[in-house]
Amino acid sequence: MKHWLPATSFLVGMASLISCASANDLDVIVTRASAKAAAERKIEPMPLVDDSVFLRRIYVDLIGRIPTDAEVRDFATRPAKGRREQLVEELLKDDRFSDRWTIFFADMLRLRSQASGGQALIAYVHNAVKTGMPYDELCRRLIYTNGKAGRIPEVGFILGDDADPLAMASVTSQVFLGVRIGCAQCHDHPFDVWKRRDFYDMAAFYGKTRRFESQLTKIIYATEADQTTIMWPPEGVGPAEERKPIAPRFPFPIDESKDTPGYIKRLAAVRQAKIAAIPVAKGPTVDDLLESTSDKVAKATTGKLAEELATADAKKDIRKIDVQKGLYKPSELREQLAQSVTDPRNRYFSRALVNRVWKTLIGRGFVEPVDDFRADNPAALPEALDYLADEFVASDYDLRTLVRLIVSSEAYQRAHCPTDIDEPTRVMMETQLLATPVRRMIAEAMYDSIVTAGHLFEPKHSPGKNERTIREIVRVPKGGKPGEISQPVSLAAANKGPAMMAGAGGPAMAAATGYALEDAIELDFNSILKEQGEEEVELDEMKAMSKEELEAQRMVQQRMMRSSTEYEDKIVTRVVDENPVFNSSLRMQSPAPEGHFLRIFGQPNRSDLGDLRDDSASMRQALMMLNGRVTHEAARVGDLEPMYRLLTGKAVNVEKAVQLAYMEILTRQPSSEEINDARQIIGDAATPVDGMADLRWILMNCNEFRFLP
Repeated sequence: MKHWLPATSFLVGMASLISCASANDLDVIVTRASAKAAAERKIEPMPLVDDSVFLRRIYVDLIGRIPTDAEVRDFATRPAKGRREQLVEELLKDDRFSDRWTIFFADMLRLRSQASGGQALIAYVHNAVKTGMPYDELCRRLIYTNGKAGRIPEVGFILGDDADPLAMASVTSQVFLGVRIGCAQCHDHPFDVWKRRDFYDMAAFYGKTRRFESQLTKIIYATEADQTTIMWPPEGVGPAEERKPIAPRFPFPIDESKDTPGYIKRLAAVRQAKIAAIPVAKGPTVDDLLESTSDKVAKATTGKLAEELATADAKKDIRKIDVQKGLYKPSELREQLAQSVTDPRNRYFSRALVNRVWKTLIGRGFVEPVDDFRADNPAALPEALDYLADEFVASDYDLRTLVRLIVSSEAYQRAHCPTDIDEPTRVMMETQLLATPVRRMIAEAMYDSIVTAGHLFEPKHSPGKNERTIREIVRVPKGGKPGEISQPVSLAAANKGPAMMAGAGGPAMAAATGYALEDAIELDFNSILKEQGEEEVELDEMKAMSKEELEAQRMVQQRMMRSSTEYEDKIVTRVVDENPVFNSSLRMQSPAPEGHFLRIFGQPNRSDLGDLRDDSASMRQALMMLNGRVTHEAARVGDLEPMYRLLTGKAVNVEKAVQLAYMEILTRQPSSEEINDARQIIGDAATPVDGMADLRWILMNCNEFRFLP
């Protein structure tokens, strides 16, 4: 089994040295393929976009938010030649790139924070993107790993579908290969070559996998049994006595040509270069280790005495013996499956991921829907798809290399079709890459862009500037005082009882109050992985309980269930200093609760296979933008913002303030007509600050803000 080698600063730029790929090669392929269609319709391709449009696209697509005014000005100071490529390289290394593309994988892999091991799995995928783990290595680990939920993050993938062999057969083929073989579960596929037997052959790789949950410790884990649950023929088909265990078989074709393709040779070269780049660890020599009878070597290399090291090693050995080789048996069948799925000669694997990334960045996949590759659903411009798939494999399945190729191409940087063009022509131009489709920001990018434009990642009001008195109805224990509850609790939450009230002010509170439908709880992915890695295995700490101890525990639980506290409603008055700070939605628990900003703007629930993002507009979206808290707070002008100094004091400059508002929100300069309209809006308000709040609210609610130019 090949193991992944973490990226280093040397390796980040190595792909461009070893791979012969370039955006120009892609441009040549696309131009050649689309020239015929353009000539037949006598249509010229749309021109490349200007810098302001490119800036907005690239920031939203790569790091999930619009650029700031400072970032726009910094870009403008750079030499025109090569600055787009330079910016792309910087954004690929930005911390937010990992956050944004974790969202991509979370949608694709249907990662859910509340699923068994889901939070640790999301953190693990984030770390894989951040450190440059090759995509094939990530997928192998997700497919074959067994273990305890949370402690071994990768196992969260199979536990997300309860380790159901039939479900996992559909998931593996559709997610990793872009083939909906699940349609053959009950009968031969009606539109493709897949037979029912193919589906069961695939499911047999998961036939011995079991999900277990300890009733005593509530530990959830996946392991392997001795017998498979997958039988042929399926239940209800033919006599029961004829049903027998089925041997697994990978039904998808793999290139078996004798000659090694060029892209695989380049893949081998990249991997060899990575191995050669690993520095040799320096430490005590062999003679030092043999001659040392003291703690000198151990103390020098680890900071611990030899006795301490021996004790720690012994504990590790015990855990390995009792747990790793006992409960969490590895899956040989799924290791075989993982190797077949990620085989460089398996064209389905690389093309499926390329198609998804292309759809994310361009707006339309080579194959639509993105997870439905079949003979009667051919790819548009298959030469371009195959070229990108080859380059992706040759780069050692490096996501950043693939993204770099796409965003550096003319296809990505073309303008949209004219608004007055007829629908058939528009579809043809977008399909043949003569123009880019109009795309709305994904929900997370829109949320973070509002926060960015409104300066809400940091406090923007001085302390005491926004104090106001509010009256609330709170529920407290009967006879108690309102102060006994640290945070006000809404009636909706209180009616759910003490269990809900225990989390007052947390996620449950936010879901109940109605005005906090945009709040995000930021997760520290590094801490999540560290906590999972450091936690002790519960089985090591378990102690046998006597019948008397179990009975005493049962009686205590019964008394707790019988006791009930009576509550009463009281009106309290308090002064709050409204200076809100919003966290990034890219790191919040996901999917968000029903009714949250992100869900309203299309974030999928990630429970159903093939549940893609919904880009359709709705009245709820309009109401969220018009009346939502994040838009309201973003529109307000804080005295700590640069905008404030242009609207108050002796140096008032309304025109410059309007220009700054357009740049911060729409990433462009306003026209003279827009400046005149803005002057009127600001002039009609009670104060210039209030007028600017109205203008910013208007700009955030226009289509130009929500859709990428």
